[in-house]
Amino acid sequence: MGIYQLIILAVSLSMDAFAVAICKGLAFGKIKLRQAVVVGLYFGVFQAAMPTIGYYLGIGFRQYIESFDHWIAFGLLAFLGARMIIEAVRGDDEEVSDSLGVREMTLLAIATSIDALAAGISLSVLGANIGLAAAFIGSTTFTLSVAAVYMGGYIGAKFKKPAEFAGGAALIILGIKVLADHLM
Repeated sequence: MGIYQLIILAVSLSMDAFAVAICKGLAFGKIKLRQAVVVGLYFGVFQAAMPTIGYYLGIGFRQYIESFDHWIAFGLLAFLGARMIIEAVRGDDEEVSDSLGVREMTLLAIATSIDALAAGISLSVLGANIGLAAAFIGSTTFTLSVAAVYMGGYIGAKFKKPAEFAGGAALIILGIKVLADHLM
């Protein structure tokens, strides 16, 4: 996996966390650095951990799926991307509280990183360096989430749907590229 593909993947996977972080910023009102960093850490750590878990799950099955692994990578990325686009178009807005409690933040972090688990399976199929990929995905999510908390506090929820839509489209494009690379 090249650096450009990794950047696209990291930014795309960060979009759910980005959207929720904007909502957190809206709920906080006046933003404190501590709030933004806590949100960023929760989302960043989970976004790094989930693809790692998915990667090792995928490694366990690699020998059984090598002949059609590119189709699996394409299918997972296309499914995740389509789901993000559908959520953006439907506008399923959920109320997000201003709580930074462990329970709520852990649930939000898990919910926004499930896609990363599936992407980790794709990374194993592609033979990617999971340490580099997970670190990059986690740090990208952390950075975008911190920025999103501030955006939510100052700008509002204008960018939630466009961010989810763009992230979904990027995942679909990445899936098509993976498929094309293996078929040609």
